[in-house]
Amino acid sequence: MVANLNELELQNLRHLIGGHDTVATKLDTYAQQCTDPQIKSMLQNHANSARQTKQQLMTFLG
Repeated sequence: MVANLNELELQNLRHLIGGHDTVATKLDTYAQQCTDPQIKSMLQNHANSARQTKQQLMTFLG
């Protein structure tokens, strides 16, 4: 599918993938430091969601 993307689209896709990876990492770190179980769970859920979105975006790279 990469062949169907122009250079700008490919750069934007890589940027989105990197952003989701960064968000997941930061949310994991915040969750590890959190003492409130509800907030910890929320942070972990959002981190997992960011990882899932990153994986979905990566499918466009082939």
